[in-house]
Amino acid sequence: MAPYKIVMVRHGESEWNEKNLFCGWFDANLSEKGKQEAQAAGKALKDAGYKFDMAFTSMLTRAQVTLQAILKEIGQEDLPTIRTWRLNERHYGGLTGLNKAETAAKYGEEQVNIWRRSFDIPPPPMEADHAYYDSIVKDARYAEGPTLDQFPMYESLKLTIERTLPFWNDSIVPQIKAGKQIMIAAHGNSLRGIVKHLDDLSEDQIMKLNLPTGIPFVYTLDENLKPVKSLEFLGDPETVKKAMEAVAAQGKAK
Repeated sequence: MAPYKIVMVRHGESEWNEKNLFCGWFDANLSEKGKQEAQAAGKALKDAGYKFDMAFTSMLTRAQVTLQAILKEIGQEDLPTIRTWRLNERHYGGLTGLNKAETAAKYGEEQVNIWRRSFDIPPPPMEADHAYYDSIVKDARYAEGPTLDQFPMYESLKLTIERTLPFWNDSIVPQIKAGKQIMIAAHGNSLRGIVKHLDDLSEDQIMKLNLPTGIPFVYTLDENLKPVKSLEFLGDPETVKKAMEAVAAQGKAK
């Protein structure tokens, strides 16, 4: 049996990435750089000859706009697409909207590093009086889910994976096994969960992985959905390296 391929991409730089703010479930749009990254991602996929049968993305604008830009470049703007909160970014709780460098200066880089880079220690919860509570929890796009008891007020990577993987197993895997060409446009942490699962990475290994914005990566899988090739980035190595380093530096006090 021919191996399966699946393409994933983290959304292009958002306006809140540009400002170095904890974003999470806040619905930030793409920055100008992010729009260029999304277009470049589409061009890379077009140049590599990719066509898709369906796409999966989150409920958040930055992932959806990235996907739309890619589909425009490859001439598949009407591609069937499934949107789900289970592919949303990790919920940063009470940190949402705070500047990462200023937060590091206030609480110390070590504490911010624990919030950003520990596998199972979540940030402080988002309380009902938080500036962005209503705009997130009462957003009409979540009318069909998550239910109020499912709605996160904070998430560690562990908690993010616990709501992402069931969707991967129940909704995406059957499409891959049916021979469909799949693309996922999502977020650094929801994609990390899938990468951890596919490559069977340790908690320490996955927390050190910095997925760059707007650079597609490919997994080649065997008939058991085990990786034959992992994390093949469609971009020149130097660009990928610099983009990963930029993500890693976000939590440092300026």
